[in-house]
Amino acid sequence: MNTQIPSPCYVLEEKLLRKNLETIKNVAQQAQIEIILALKAFSMWSVFPIVKQYVKSGTASSLHEARLIYEHMGEKAHIYSPAYKDDEFDELQQYSGHIIFNSLNQFNHFLPQIKPNIQVGLRINPEYSPVATDIYNACTPGSRFGITAENLPVKLPPQVSGLHFHALCESDSYALEKVLKVLEQKFGHFFPQISWLNLGGGHLITRKDYDIPHLIKILSEFKQKHNLHIILEPGSAFAWETGYLKATIIDIVENRGIKTAILDTSFTAHMPDCLEMPYKPAIRGALEPQKELPTYRMGGNSCLSGDFVGDWSFPTELKIGDTIIFEDMIHYTMVKTTTFNGVKHPSIGMIKENGEFQLIRQFGYEDFKNRLS
Repeated sequence: MNTQIPSPCYVLEEKLLRKNLETIKNVAQQAQIEIILALKAFSMWSVFPIVKQYVKSGTASSLHEARLIYEHMGEKAHIYSPAYKDDEFDELQQYSGHIIFNSLNQFNHFLPQIKPNIQVGLRINPEYSPVATDIYNACTPGSRFGITAENLPVKLPPQVSGLHFHALCESDSYALEKVLKVLEQKFGHFFPQISWLNLGGGHLITRKDYDIPHLIKILSEFKQKHNLHIILEPGSAFAWETGYLKATIIDIVENRGIKTAILDTSFTAHMPDCLEMPYKPAIRGALEPQKELPTYRMGGNSCLSGDFVGDWSFPTELKIGDTIIFEDMIHYTMVKTTTFNGVKHPSIGMIKENGEFQLIRQFGYEDFKNRLS
């Protein structure tokens, strides 16, 4: 482990990022579609100059994300939000090339203000998704996302040039194929009225077992059949398995036979999906619990009782000062962090292609203070 890397620290590996970006670029070229970066999963703007070598722009879910795309990718953003605010909409249009509305009510409300250079879209809800975890399923019954087929007029408003949906989460091409079939059945009659279709995110193109030839095939056939410009906006796929969170054990406690390694980082503040989804992250060098091996729970350094995840076994006993590496902590994790309890936010760094470590940012008291008043 590089001794220059502070603890805790999110560490992006440039070689792995470029590998993912190359895969994404190749899919876009072979399928003749557009792929853009979803900032909700990966907003590390310090590496946007690298990202820009492979994709053109990004998609935002808020005014701030749109501005970040405009300022650091040099392009107008594609933006979708469940609802836009009156006092932000004019500024939003400065940074956006595509604005997608979640409801006809919002579309009608803002229509008089929309500038001529903006491409307008509507979010639709196919009411079908193969995603099993409800908090990541945008198509559950009663979902607040998108307009169902029965609530659209027979003819779309003339200002609408495209449609958008989101029905996947870290899914494969076969899940997309199923969704597209439902989409054609419910919304196919609208396709002659539009010029572009945004298939949303959740396409985990860079996962090792992803069937890329199948993806290219279904996208190419769909594009040709309906004569539409196709847009994908994955987030996780860009930063999938591109880096880790380095932590250090600062104490070890035992209660009724359970040993907990207390870290200098927090699950609730710095790895919230571990508790929200929930899921158990991979730790470098650790194993699933085995009776014959030293076994530990990992505890965060906040005062939340539930700030722990476990258990893992290790080849040898852990000790105070040992390094713990949580794998694959670059996508979604960094964008969801907080300074809950005032615990120090992990630093952010990158291992460059030549192997050198670059410390990009450290956080301190002022970062905590400035979030409050």
